Amino acid sequence: MSPSNTCINEDVWTVVRFATFTRLLSLVLQAVLNAVIPDHVADAFSPPRSETPLLLDPVIEALFGGLSRWDAEHFLFIAERGYLYEHNFAFFPLFPLILRFLAATVLWPLCGFLTLHGRLLLAVAIGNSILFVLSAVSLYRLSNLVLQDRKLALVAVLMYCLTPANVFMIAGYSETLFAALTFAGLWLLETRFTIGACLLLGFATGARANGLVNAGFLLYLSLQLGLACARALSRGAGGFQYHHYVWELIRFVLTGAFYAALVALPFCLFQVYGYQTFCHPTATQVPPVLLNLARDKGYRVADAASPTPRWCQWRIPVLYSYIQDVYWDVGFLRYFQWKQIPNFILALPVAILGFIASYMYIMANPVFCMYLGLGDRGKDRKTHGFCNPRVFVYIVHSSILLLIGIFCMHVQVRLLIIEITS
Repeated sequence: MSPSNTCINEDVWTVVRFATFTRLLSLVLQAVLNAVIPDHVADAFSPPRSETPLLLDPVIEALFGGLSRWDAEHFLFIAERGYLYEHNFAFFPLFPLILRFLAATVLWPLCGFLTLHGRLLLAVAIGNSILFVLSAVSLYRLSNLVLQDRKLALVAVLMYCLTPANVFMIAGYSETLFAALTFAGLWLLETRFTIGACLLLGFATGARANGLVNAGFLLYLSLQLGLACARALSRGAGGFQYHHYVWELIRFVLTGAFYAALVALPFCLFQVYGYQTFCHPTATQVPPVLLNLARDKGYRVADAASPTPRWCQWRIPVLYSYIQDVYWDVGFLRYFQWKQIPNFILALPVAILGFIASYMYIMANPVFCMYLGLGDRGKDRKTHGFCNPRVFVYIVHSSILLLIGIFCMHVQVRLLIIEITS
């Protein structure tokens, strides 16, 4: 084994140990703070519990109850009951499926001591801790490959383990699963294992809708390879050959469309499922207590006797867009309100860091950025560190998410996205 591989393996073990330590510390802190600080009373989704608590349920609730607040309630409810309410479809199915699988298999021996909800809560603590360690290792592998700087990659991962977004990475949210799949998929993409990357990035879309943005990495790679191949063919033919570029353009369109389709497929299938559930409903058995909750809160359930939802009549009936618009009031400039100024101030430091990173990279590579990273990289251009050419597509990705977050998202979501992607 070469010395460089030995150093990388040592770094990986350092990442594993540090990520594991931060998970244990986060679990301890959330348990203590959840016991000391009263819960904020909010009109958030909080379905009633129908199961009688078993022996270990109070213990699990005391230790990990803080992981089940806010959006985690949706994921736990979906894992336990499925998609009963219309607004549940804002939360994608891969994470609830994994929780239910863990509760029904690995944690099945505890079914005599824990209810299904208790096992799901324990699955959140165990599953997200393991996924976070995997995401940290994947991020190190990716960073080391892109930056070509082992120390900088290690520092980046250690900072990732300490990000304030840790509260979301340990709770019953899908962010940790999404990060692990995205980092691993991009690492495979950098090693040119494109099909494997497509599969992982597709699974990431099955965890969160913003996984659709990852298709940009595959499109950019196809364009890079197409142009490089066309230049090589032209040089081999003794000069510019128009038909070489035409052929590579056609191949880029076809391969790029195929890759993007693989990434978008889980999103499309989930929207089809939502359309069939609410636009062509069949008889479903909803427990009376959950029907009463729907009536009290105004939640929509699939009911053949009720009027068809208006989004079913859209030219392209995308349930996710409807839910974001109606239930969460997400849209262009909708968060720009005087009462939200404190939240903007809260997000300002992270946003500034994102802008500074983009500015530094553009100032270091103005011509390269002007040609969208598709021109000649030059022999004298840096090949390692933050400003090397391979970082370009990640700067674009981060900048796009930053702008979308500022103008179209709530600040709570914006903080998380910027911190993880930056």
